[in-house]
Amino acid sequence: MDLIDRLRAAVGAANVLTGDDMAPHLVDWRGRYRGAARCVVRPGGVAEVAAIVRACAAAGAPIVPQGGNTGLCGAATPDAGGDAVVLILARMNRVRSIDPENNTLTAEAGCVLATLRQAAADAGRLFPLSLAAEGSAQLGGNLSTNAGGVQVLRYGNTRELTLGLEVVLPSGEVWDGLRGLRKDNTGYDLKQLFIGAEGTLGIITAATMKLFPRPTAVATAWVAVASPRAAVGLLAALQDGFGPLLTACEVVSDVALGFVLRHIPGAARPLAASPWYVLVELSSGGDDAELRARLETFLARVLEAEQGSDAVLAQSEAQARALWALRENISEAQKIEGISIKHDVSLPISRLPVFLEQADAALAAAFPGLRVVAFGHVGDGNLHYNLSMPEAGDNAAFVAAQPAVNRIVHDLVHAHGGSISAEHGIGQLKREELLRYKSPLEMELMRAVKRALDPQGLMNPGKVL
Repeated sequence: MDLIDRLRAAVGAANVLTGDDMAPHLVDWRGRYRGAARCVVRPGGVAEVAAIVRACAAAGAPIVPQGGNTGLCGAATPDAGGDAVVLILARMNRVRSIDPENNTLTAEAGCVLATLRQAAADAGRLFPLSLAAEGSAQLGGNLSTNAGGVQVLRYGNTRELTLGLEVVLPSGEVWDGLRGLRKDNTGYDLKQLFIGAEGTLGIITAATMKLFPRPTAVATAWVAVASPRAAVGLLAALQDGFGPLLTACEVVSDVALGFVLRHIPGAARPLAASPWYVLVELSSGGDDAELRARLETFLARVLEAEQGSDAVLAQSEAQARALWALRENISEAQKIEGISIKHDVSLPISRLPVFLEQADAALAAAFPGLRVVAFGHVGDGNLHYNLSMPEAGDNAAFVAAQPAVNRIVHDLVHAHGGSISAEHGIGQLKREELLRYKSPLEMELMRAVKRALDPQGLMNPGKVL
């Protein structure tokens, strides 16, 4: 029995794709990476995933796990060789259990993020992982890239939200680590190996995640500021004034906002134009009107002290959603605008302003006319720093110069003690870049873990390492 026949026996013939219906799974969201595969297989449960892995291991066939295919670094796209089996987890979409008293949710890896947030809300709880692609991004992909999102400031990255995992190992064995414990000091914390590993060490099939009390009051504001330095100062004032009530603090440049206004129907400028904006969200278990009044008083002091030039405070949930849409649609608007060189970097928050000053100046000197689209999570130091030329013809030539662009950006990030990947992962895009910024010892430790768990090298080969 050949591999395709074994896979059909494991999951049913209808769930093994070998023709044109594979096409959507062979290209990444940005259209940057295209690959080939011998088949796409869609398991319906952990036992089927284990059977697929055993069959592939016996045949020496590489496995490329894929969730919602919303990644930006090509981690879920097979190479052009055509030998890989692409493993789609979308059928594994059950919420297995919710324990409101323990504040935990256990769900399968194919669950869409928005579905998990709604399931938690239906149980009177909050699942705080929130990002622009939550309508299609799946839990397994979020875990595999250690996704961040807009509420990391208060609740942490996916890694901090994870209590336990179920993983199919490269051998086909199933590790059941679905424990809903906040304290478990019984040796190595094995789940941490698989979070952020981008499917290179095993296939995450389910997870136990933290829930939180659902806020009863939310206050949202859009503040115009003169510079990134002013944005960092506003963040510090918000933290001093509101402490743990500060849920999110996002920074948006006027260039980024301009893309949204140009390409997203219904988008409207909330304030007169300013070089930069800060989107603020507070939340608590108290009264909605009282929390808004506190933020309004705070913003009045900010404007009086000239820490900002103007501000708008959402007076309804609909107004708050409209403000958030300006931030969350930036990536979609930039995709419509055309191809760009994207950077997902993190720095100490105090270093963000000087990094932007230096990077903007260095790139302008090297590439005259460059457009910088900068936005991101100022509250946790994560900046999306995307670059393009205004004209399509110039842009094609500019994108071909990506190695030189990366060298400027990433060397500056490294010089300021930052990271070249904050929440998007490494995938194919930054695999070679990693060698420049990780020490030889760090790289060898990572390779040693890979050899120990995946001696055949079949789990998502060519990604990360």
